[in-house]
Amino acid sequence: APRIRPNHDLAIIHRDPHMLIVYKPPGMLSVPSPGRRDAKNVIGVVRHILGMAFPVHRLDEFTSGLMMVALTEECQRRIKNLLFHHRVERGYLALVSGRFPEEPCTVRTQMVRNRGDGLRGSSEDSDEDGAREAITHLKLREHLGGNVSLVEARLETGRTHQVRIHLNEKGYPVLGDNLYASTGISRAAPRLALHAFKLEIRHPFTNEMLAFEAPFADDLEALRRLLLRNVVR
Repeated sequence: APRIRPNHDLAIIHRDPHMLIVYKPPGMLSVPSPGRRDAKNVIGVVRHILGMAFPVHRLDEFTSGLMMVALTEECQRRIKNLLFHHRVERGYLALVSGRFPEEPCTVRTQMVRNRGDGLRGSSEDSDEDGAREAITHLKLREHLGGNVSLVEARLETGRTHQVRIHLNEKGYPVLGDNLYASTGISRAAPRLALHAFKLEIRHPFTNEMLAFEAPFADDLEALRRLLLRNVVR
């Protein structure tokens, strides 16, 4: 088989008869997209390798890191039930613009599909049609040069773009985010500087606790070290 290229190819981290944990590289879709039939996606690649794959959650196209894939429909149902009841631990690392506070914080908002400009975001009206609670726990990992911080985000809920939206709304947009951040911020990284580094789940069939961590992606770690040198100087 061809040699796997780190941060470019999908890698299977864990496999059992029911589910997979994979490392999704940046630039790969999580699931098939009707408008992009030729684009590689995690579900398509796994189906090609193993014959079966069922999605349970997604990572943004340019987000790297750990992702779960069910190998049976029953496993898909059970994992989705665990996600619904907030029983899956998911952690992200993000390079953000600004000096993030030393004190950890929790962001709790009502998220809507359209905040008024066509983008997803938080609403002050909890009764707004389609509003769903979104909870993210944030803490500083380190301050870097260039007025950049490395922040850890832990999801309690899993809304679309939740980490990106909550960080941007707090005034610390993710570097490379060309959807929610300003133009200058969006060009400050080679891609969206967001990485799914931690995943913990109690196996839906065996009840075994599975815990995985994926080091910061190569391209983002290179940027972190470059920024860190600016602090040390």
